[in-house]
Amino acid sequence: METKQTIGALGALAHEIRLTVFRMLVQHGPAGLPAGIIAERLGLPPSSLTFHLQQLQRAGLLTQRRLSRQLIYAADFAAMNGLVAFLTENCCGLDQACGPTCNPADSFATGDPDEAPTYAPAGK
Repeated sequence: METKQTIGALGALAHEIRLTVFRMLVQHGPAGLPAGIIAERLGLPPSSLTFHLQQLQRAGLLTQRRLSRQLIYAADFAAMNGLVAFLTENCCGLDQACGPTCNPADSFATGDPDEAPTYAPAGK
């Protein structure tokens, strides 16, 4: 990830609602969540949520797909890993790989519970 992309991603995440949405989507893995469910869980009007989702999407942190009449949003794990890699690039000195990466396929393939975890935003 380049410096400008990193600044954009960090800027998008530097808002409580957007950070909460992103963390919720990370928790739900590649399947993501419909926008209506996200709005309901956060108690946000759909128009407000749309604004925040667009900011995250412009920063390259979300993917969006249409399923019938619903828009499904998911975290872009490659972008998230790129951001973490950029931030930890010089961790432990050069040429040492100590930065974490996330592969949702691993955790979702290991037989975790069938039900999606419930989500409660921090501080609520």
